[in-house]
Amino acid sequence: MLLSDIFDERLITLDLKGADKNAVFEELIAQISSVKPELSKEEMLNAIISREAKMPTSIAHGVAIPHGYFHGFSGIIGAMGFSRKGIDYEANDNKPVHLVFMLLLGDDAREQHLHVLSRILSFVKYGALSYIGEAENPKKAYAMLCKAGGSK
Repeated sequence: MLLSDIFDERLITLDLKGADKNAVFEELIAQISSVKPELSKEEMLNAIISREAKMPTSIAHGVAIPHGYFHGFSGIIGAMGFSRKGIDYEANDNKPVHLVFMLLLGDDAREQHLHVLSRILSFVKYGALSYIGEAENPKKAYAMLCKAGGSK
């Protein structure tokens, strides 16, 4: 599965407003809901918060990948957000998070989950934080994501 299969330029924001992870979760879920109004905001938020309670999803270097399984939905949908000032994410390295990749995984996505995380980690190693930080708009950020994570 390619990152272009999961992310959509409509689900990329380059100016996250939230100062902490819970506010960012709500912001990105509202964005997903604007594209997928049939999905329950409350259930999506509960899926992300439940997973985050088990183990924080910050991966260092200013990046986090909050994710959770969402029942009654098929596939994987992703939203990406960037914050110039940084987010208090309670990260293990005590540094702010600037780039967030949110993933909602349907019941049928369990086998694809690790593959998708691997593609995102490759993008992070490729320099995602600086590339996305330099993007002028979501369309350019999406093009960078597709170039690094594969596209159709």
